Amino acid sequence: MVDQERQNLLSLKTQKSIIDYELDELKKFRIFLNWACIDQSNLWKTSLSWSVFFLFCIGVPIISHFVISCSTCNDVDHEQPFDSVVELSLSSISVLSYLCLTHYVRKYGLRKFLFLDKLCQESEKVRDDYTIQLQKSLKILCIFVLPCFAVDTAYKIWWYTTGGDKIPYYGNMFLSHTISCILEQCSWLYRSSIFFLACVLYRVSCYLQILRLEDFALVFQVKTDVASVLSEHLRIRKTLRIISHRFRAFLLCMMLFITASQLASLLVTTRSDSKVNIYTAGEVALCSVTLVAGVCICLRSAAKITHRAQAITALASKWHVCATIDVFEDAADGEPHVIHSLSPQISSQVFPYSASSESDDEDGDGEDNLDNAKMVPAIANTISYQRRQALVTYLENNRAGITVFGFMLDRTYLHTIFGVELSLVLWLLSKTVGIS
Repeated sequence: MVDQERQNLLSLKTQKSIIDYELDELKKFRIFLNWACIDQSNLWKTSLSWSVFFLFCIGVPIISHFVISCSTCNDVDHEQPFDSVVELSLSSISVLSYLCLTHYVRKYGLRKFLFLDKLCQESEKVRDDYTIQLQKSLKILCIFVLPCFAVDTAYKIWWYTTGGDKIPYYGNMFLSHTISCILEQCSWLYRSSIFFLACVLYRVSCYLQILRLEDFALVFQVKTDVASVLSEHLRIRKTLRIISHRFRAFLLCMMLFITASQLASLLVTTRSDSKVNIYTAGEVALCSVTLVAGVCICLRSAAKITHRAQAITALASKWHVCATIDVFEDAADGEPHVIHSLSPQISSQVFPYSASSESDDEDGDGEDNLDNAKMVPAIANTISYQRRQALVTYLENNRAGITVFGFMLDRTYLHTIFGVELSLVLWLLSKTVGIS
C-alpha cells in the first residue's frame, strides 16, 4: 500500500514537471509567434496578423518595386535590374510559410503541433534532449536570419545615402528615405523570419522522432518481447506519418517555388545584356542563400530521420543474427548443440552499442544445459527464431520515414532532386551562355 502511494506520488510529480516544462517552452514560442504576428487565437490578433502580413509581404514589396526605384539613376550600381526576382521569390515563399503556419497553429494548437502532448509517454532522456532542442531552435532561427538581414541593411543604407535626390521621395528627402528604408528592411526581416520559422519548427518536429528512435534502439540491448518492440515501432511510424501528412504540401510547394526562383535568377543574371556586380546582384545572392538554407534545413532533417528509422531494420537484423548465433550453431554432422556465448569483443563489433546482446530465450552457458539442449531448447529456439524473423521481415517490408505524397525523403531521393536541378541548370545555361 505504501509502495503504491509512493509510485502515485512520483507519477504526479513527473506529470507536474512535464506540464511546467511545456508551459515554459510554449511561453517562449508564443512570445515569438506574437512578435511575428502568427498567433490568431482571437479576433484582434487575427486582424493584426493579416494586416501585418499584407503590409510586409505584399504592400511594401509592390511599393518598393514600382514606386521607390532609381529609374533615373545614371550610375549602374544604383540600378536594381533584378529586384522583381528578389521580391517575388521572398514574397511567394513567405506567403506559403505564413499560410501553413497559421493553419497548423489554428488547427492543432502549438502544444499539439510540437508533440508536447506526447512527451509524457517518453523517457526522461528524450524529454531532456527535446528541451535542449527547443531552446536551441530560436537561436538557430536567429543564426540564419540576422546575418543576411544585417548585410541587406548595410546595402540599403548605402543605396539610399549615395542615391540622394535621384531616388523618389515625398516631402523631406531624408525623412522619406529613412521611412522607406525602415519599411523595406522590416519587410525583408518579416518574410525571411516567417520562412525560417516554418523550417525550424519542421526541424524540431523531426528531431523529437530522432530522439525517440535512438531511445527505441536500446530495446535490443536487453531481454525484450517481440510484441512490445512491434507496438513501439508502430507508434513511431504513426507519428512519422502524421509529420509527413502535415508538411507534405509545404515541402512540395517550397521545392517548386525555390526551384522556379533559382532558375529565374539564373536566367536574368546570365543574359548577354545583364550588368552583374556586387551592387546590382547582391540582393539576388542574399535571397538565394536564404531560400537554399531553408531548403537544406528541411531536407536534411527529413533525410536524417528517414535513415535513422531505416537503421532500425539493420539493428534488428544484427540482433536477430546474434541472438541466433549466440545460442546454437550447426555441428558438422547436422545435429544442433549449444556453444559458448559470443565474446564481448565480437559482440561489440556486431552491435553499435557496448552492452552485450540477449535474445528472448537465451540459454545459459553451464554444462547442464549442454546435455539437455539437443532437443527441447531447439524447439524453444525455433519458436523464438520465428518471432524474431517475423519482426525483421516486417521491418524490411514496412520502412518508416518522412514521405512526400508517397516518395520517401532519403539520400537516394535527395540525389534524384540534385540530378533534376542540375539538369535544369545546365539546360538553362545552354540557352543563355551557350554551354552544351
